[in-house]
Formats: sequence, structure tokens, C-alpha cells
Amino acid sequence: MKLLSGNSNTPLVEAIAAYLEIPITRANVRRFADEEIFVEILENVRGEDVFVVQSTSYPANDNLMELLICIDALRRASAKRITAVMPYFGYARQDRKPGPRTPISAKLVANLLTTAGANRVLSVDLHAGQIQGFFDIPTDNLFAAPVMSADILARFKGAQITVVSPDVGGVVRARALAKRLDNAPLAIVDKRRERPGESEVMNIIGDVSGRFCVLIDDIVDSAGTLCNAAAALKEGGATDVVAYCTHGVLSGAAVSRVEGSALRELVITDSIAAYEAAAASKRIRLLTIAPLVAEAIKRIADESSVSSLFD
Repeated sequence: MKLLSGNSNTPLVEAIAAYLEIPITRANVRRFADEEIFVEILENVRGEDVFVVQSTSYPANDNLMELLICIDALRRASAKRITAVMPYFGYARQDRKPGPRTPISAKLVANLLTTAGANRVLSVDLHAGQIQGFFDIPTDNLFAAPVMSADILARFKGAQITVVSPDVGGVVRARALAKRLDNAPLAIVDKRRERPGESEVMNIIGDVSGRFCVLIDDIVDSAGTLCNAAAALKEGGATDVVAYCTHGVLSGAAVSRVEGSALRELVITDSIAAYEAAAASKRIRLLTIAPLVAEAIKRIADESSVSSLFD
């Protein structure tokens, strides 16, 4: 088994390598003066089971292209099996046609990965589970819920917890987390989105009065939805509000928005490398998914069950 790292999230790959007790495969991944990407694998990978770890986060196009070129280089070097490990799957939010004459970009990315030579894909908390169906190759979707639930139980044990979905679409995710928290009650924030990146909270479905609310979502981008939801929960009588999100995109003024919000804390995983502003924030905490991803890689290499990780 070989572990190859792209440039998007080196700290996560180093943590995965430490868990697996294997070295990161030596490779030269660099850019020419015109930003053209060049990849050279510096070790023999013929007949090897290779895992390429690369989140397609900002800059999404550069990181995606880097992953595709790494896969092509491995295929041409006669690797036996190539698994694209994408802790954060960019373009996942474009999983359907929201209007006429619009693309389904998540499907396009799936086609690109398959054409480049990937034999398998491993991701964490896909924005929509049906994206697995966009691939004609085996695709594993890991869930960060076990990591999050363990952290919540360790830090907030004894609190009267209510799990809250910030929108109707995230109810399945919230229910799965609530089940792990001793079947905690569930609430839903009903919102109306006027335009992309903005949201208006309408009302709360469920009783949150006197409860410790845990907001759960897969992606936090502008943080507008979470901050509005936190304010609404406080107005509804919640004693405190924390948010757990798998992918901390945190674009634009998201960090300052979190700093000035009703959120006690925003917890994100290291599926995306933390930016300086996020790392320096006292309201944002990082939770590692390295053991989860590493264990999944180990099980795929051993041809054993991945789904049993979540039993």
C-alpha cells in the first residue's frame, strides 16, 4: 500500500500516515511559471495499491486538476489500484439542475476522476448521498458523526441536548447524530433563502426552550445560515448553541461572522486545511478525522468491511 499526498491538506495526510505507520510516497508536485501543474512520482508504484489524498477545496480548480494529474501519473506508472481519497468533495453542491440550462457539475467531476484512471473513490460526508450514484466505480462515503458524537458526549455530558438541523434538507444527518447521542430530541430551523449565500430564518420546528442546542451541518461556507439559526434558537429560549460542521469552507467574512454571532463555538473537522483566520479564532475548534479516514483506507487495502466502522 502506498499513500500519496497532494498539496491541499498536507497536515491531514501526515496524520493519516502516522496512524497507518507508513511513509508518504515521495513525489514532486509543482507548478511551472504559468501555473501549469507538473507531477512526478519518485518511487516505484508498479502493482501497488495507491491512495491519493486530496481535498478539492479552495482553490478548487487547482486542487482538482492536481488530483487528476496525480491519478494519471499513477495509472501510467502501472499502479494496480488507484483510490482517490477526497475528504472534501468540491462541486458536491452542484448535484442537480436548479434551473434550465445549468450543469450538474458533481457528475462532471465524477466523470473526470473515472476517465483520469481512479478505480475507487473515498470521501467524507458527501453533500448529497446520491452523488455516489454519479460514479461507475466503487465509492465509499464516510460519516463524521461518530467523531462528532464522541466529542459532544465528552465535552457536554449531562447537558439537556437537542440536535438541530439548520434546514429541512439536513434532517437525516441530524437524526443520525441524535441517535448517537442517546436519542436526543430533534429540532429543525425552517428558513427561506432569498439568494445564494444569504438566508432568512422563519421559524423553529420543535421545542428548544431551556435546551442545549447542537447545530449539525455538512458544510459551513459563508456561515450565514448557522449564525441566523443560532440567533433564532437563542430567541426561542435555548440556553446555549454550538455548531458542528464537517467541512469548514469558511469563505469571505465567515470567520468574523462566527465571532460576532450567538454561537458559543463552531467545531469543524480537518477535511479542509484550516486557514489562518480560522486557526486563530477562539470561537472555532478543529476536530481531526485522520483516524477515521486512515482506518477506512486500511480496511479497503485489507478488503474488509468499511461500513462496520459506523455500526
